[in-house]
Amino acid sequence: MGSRKKQMAEAIKAEKKQIAFAKLNNCPTSPRKMRLVADLVRGEKAERALQILRFNPKEASRRLEKLVMSAIANWQAKNEDADVEEANLYIKEIRVDGGTMLKRLRPAPQGRAHRIRKRSNHVTVVIDALNKTQS
Repeated sequence: MGSRKKQMAEAIKAEKKQIAFAKLNNCPTSPRKMRLVADLVRGEKAERALQILRFNPKEASRRLEKLVMSAIANWQAKNEDADVEEANLYIKEIRVDGGTMLKRLRPAPQGRAHRIRKRSNHVTVVIDALNKTQS
């Protein structure tokens, strides 16, 4: 009975080895703007995603490019013996969640004040290998 549990644990461990992730917390861009860029690279191969982000004019793409590079580096650190080109890394999951909001006041006519919400976001990128390299 214990051996099956051990086998399953080993299988899960081997699967987790192929997955690497990186997080970007409290990025001072609104989540809506960041999602526009994140949607472009979801499911793409890592090399293609980096090319898309490199030539995208939006400011959010610079930050995402750095984050994808970080996730690739994390994958490399987990799998030292594997080759990045042969592994066919792709973006398995990219999630943009709302972060903390800075609340500011903007003067409005007739002595009133309107609240300005300066939004921030958290981005999580999960990278996986298409060719499962057994080590």
